[in-house]
Amino acid sequence: MGVINRMATAIAGSALAALVLMTIAAVIARYVFDAPFHWTEEVSGLLMIWIVMIGAIVTERDDQHLTIPVLVDVLPPRVQAAVSLVVTGLSVAILGYGAWLGWLLAKAAESKLTGVLQFSWFWIDLAYPVGSVGIVLFLLAKMLRDLRTLLRGDH
Repeated sequence: MGVINRMATAIAGSALAALVLMTIAAVIARYVFDAPFHWTEEVSGLLMIWIVMIGAIVTERDDQHLTIPVLVDVLPPRVQAAVSLVVTGLSVAILGYGAWLGWLLAKAAESKLTGVLQFSWFWIDLAYPVGSVGIVLFLLAKMLRDLRTLLRGDH
């Protein structure tokens, strides 16, 4: 899991750095040299969706998604684990179904090309199923921890 942890962070960070550098270069090209890059909108859209989805994987890995656990925090650890197990199970089901629909969308858009660079929309649409599957993997690990807590009372 350590390689996957580092890889997700490296991919998200590299994509963000590329987006920032590309945006700076595009602004300089447009306003200093009066020669805009016509491809920056397509590439920035591609990078942005991948940054969001890989970032969501990293956020789930670090357990940093927004939660409001006020009611759950006052419950005993085993009950907290049971509630977490139910919520996580529902999240896995919804994300799994969404990943499947995203895959179908990506496959359907395979022959659709972007306007300037002519790359397939498949690569843009693929970000959602990849991100969803990545989140599901970390949620399944969380479910195992919650199940252990529920069955054994481990903290």
